[in-house]
Amino acid sequence: MSGPAAELPPAPATPATPEVVDQVAIARLYGEPLFALPQDLYIPPDALEVFLEAFEGPLDLLLYLIRRQNFNILDIPMAEVTRQYLGYVEQVRARNLELAAEYLLMAAMLIEIKSRMLLPPKPAPDGGEAPDPRAELVRRLLEYERIKLAAQQLDALPQQGRDFWRAQVHIEQSLSPRWPDVCVDDLRAAWHDILRRARLVQRHTITREALSVRESMSGVLRALQGRRFVEFGELFDPARGVAVAVVTFIAVLELAKEHLIELTQAEAYAPIYVRLAYTPS
Repeated sequence: MSGPAAELPPAPATPATPEVVDQVAIARLYGEPLFALPQDLYIPPDALEVFLEAFEGPLDLLLYLIRRQNFNILDIPMAEVTRQYLGYVEQVRARNLELAAEYLLMAAMLIEIKSRMLLPPKPAPDGGEAPDPRAELVRRLLEYERIKLAAQQLDALPQQGRDFWRAQVHIEQSLSPRWPDVCVDDLRAAWHDILRRARLVQRHTITREALSVRESMSGVLRALQGRRFVEFGELFDPARGVAVAVVTFIAVLELAKEHLIELTQAEAYAPIYVRLAYTPS
């Protein structure tokens, strides 16, 4: 058909939101699905970072790679472990160069161990078997794993502030305290305790009494003058104390030694008598 009537109808306008059936919307903007990022949208490089696995250091990462694939830690496949380790280090270095420095040091150590395993082993000085280049790395991994397991066990213990709270009870007290009454028995017991302690610390004052044996000798002679016999006990005065009695006894012995007095008795166990051994003029 020719002519103006044969012109085709105009094409329908393209909708603003494409009708996508087999694609999942990445976001929703004001309730409308968004299947592609806007061309003028600016997202800072560090706006969003997702860490699938967080490690506390190179040994933690290395132990994770070994345990995840069930490698024998005493016989580590260095080629496979080194490849996986370097892949993670590249991701870390792209985000944080300072953090990657510690991991790069371990990567250099893994490459060195791998190269030493490719070279012929050097014979030991004593003629024995050459040491395994992986021995030091295995020792560090086993020691780190023990410490990590111990830390997990400690973290599993109940902790104050995380798993439980300490109970606190506030007791209100009256402003004017009420003191208990004191009974007579308690007062008497307190007084007896004071007396007991006072006796423990009491002091004795010792005075020196001037006693003379010569004066006691003269007193004994005066007591015997004018008397024929005097009973031995009459020469002592118990009221004056033990010291005076001792000095008087010594005086009697001195007088008997100088033959100024005589000690006599009628028979055995009879009373003792004292008399002058001379007749005074």
